[in-house]
Amino acid sequence: MKSLRALALGFALNSAALAAFSFLAASPARAEAVILIDADSGKVLHAENATYPWYPASTSKLMTLYVTLSALRDHRITPDTLFTVSPNAAMQAPTKMGIPAGTQVTVDNAIKMMMVKSANDMAMLLAEGIGGSVDDFAQEMTETAHKLGMSESSFVNPNGLPADGQIVSARDLAMLARALLREFPEYSYYWHIPAIKFGRRITRNYNPLLGRFAGADGMKTGFICASGFNLVATAQRNNKRLIAVVLGAPSGAARAMKAAELLESGFHQNPLSWLTPSLGTVDALTPMDAAPMNLKDETCGGHRKRHPAEDEDIDADSDAGQSAGDLAQQHSILLSALRAPTDPVMLSDLGPVMPIVVYTGPTRTPDQIQTLQAVPEEDAAPKKKSKSKAVAAKSPDDKPAPAKPAAAKSSDDKPAPAKPAAAKPAANKPAAKKSTSGKESQAGPTGTKAASAGPWTALSSSRLVGTPPPDLRTSSAPDAK
Repeated sequence: MKSLRALALGFALNSAALAAFSFLAASPARAEAVILIDADSGKVLHAENATYPWYPASTSKLMTLYVTLSALRDHRITPDTLFTVSPNAAMQAPTKMGIPAGTQVTVDNAIKMMMVKSANDMAMLLAEGIGGSVDDFAQEMTETAHKLGMSESSFVNPNGLPADGQIVSARDLAMLARALLREFPEYSYYWHIPAIKFGRRITRNYNPLLGRFAGADGMKTGFICASGFNLVATAQRNNKRLIAVVLGAPSGAARAMKAAELLESGFHQNPLSWLTPSLGTVDALTPMDAAPMNLKDETCGGHRKRHPAEDEDIDADSDAGQSAGDLAQQHSILLSALRAPTDPVMLSDLGPVMPIVVYTGPTRTPDQIQTLQAVPEEDAAPKKKSKSKAVAAKSPDDKPAPAKPAAAKSSDDKPAPAKPAAAKPAANKPAAKKSTSGKESQAGPTGTKAASAGPWTALSSSRLVGTPPPDLRTSSAPDAK
């Protein structure tokens, strides 16, 4: 009898253990999915939760890029093809260029803006221009993904803004990056661009490894609350090219450091690595049937001091009162902590870059592009400081100014009768009355000055060669959100 009870108890415990194992197997051990592969062979060098479904965020734009480059290859469009910004594209949430509806942009410029600034409006412009509608383009994205073997991927929009049906995996993104490298080497500069210049505004590439990690040459970042911080990164050293994918990192700096660690480990493989079991090739990994991990509470919950943003790595458009250089230096310090024993300069400080000029309207001549390149850049953060300081310095000086004449007049109106004692109250009463009137009169000139400074006329239309200044001005508004 006791033996039967022991047998039943053992069976129950084994069943519970199997159930627990099944549960753990169906959910990631932690809220992160990573993979490292060799780009040439497709061999998997490292993988954690690589086939777990995930929200791609702006890494979706790599599939938008692939479909766009396929259209170029098939001669459906050319780099000079003009697409018009629709109201739908203009209304896309930041990050975006903020170009007004009705403005025309070439395919070439739209790709550059999308890949460097992760511009959601430019991704929508390409989708509507190539596919005719967002739905048709998204369908083409999904069908193309499945042809590439990305069996876990589905798309409903071209930019990765939150949507339940927008799903990928680390494995699928690695396969997509590999396909871009193999099929479109002639367009590789689109994911190499370190920065763009639009009018007077310069925006660095949101990819935190470009210019910092030796050999890094692409590809794309992504972030929404549900996905966490995502990064697809490629790098090459000594004819060896690697692809690293990090999904669900807790911050922009964390995803950069994780990708750098993966790539560095791949370039300096342990001589005894042949003893470890082979993980096979990326296309042979088995997809996982599960719902995507939702990290919204973990990433954007109330414990966060501020709402994170995709450009957290290099916050070129930050309105927090810090310049892009200051923030870049801070993140360089964080990233410099990743030092491999075999390579003491694994991550360098972010140095100066030569931005690529982007613009609206038809393709410009080399001379016109040189003119745009020569336009002085805008230093947005210091200007905000200087304006606030100027206003703060003006108001204390302007308030006493009316009071002094008022006090002088009151002492003149009441001459000798009460100089020591009565003069002060007498002076104070009129001063108080006139200070209020002074404030009212001061509001007029202040308003006049603000009105006169309204139109932005820093550059003439001939100097911008057809790019209207309001287009340039509106680009900064959504970035501050």
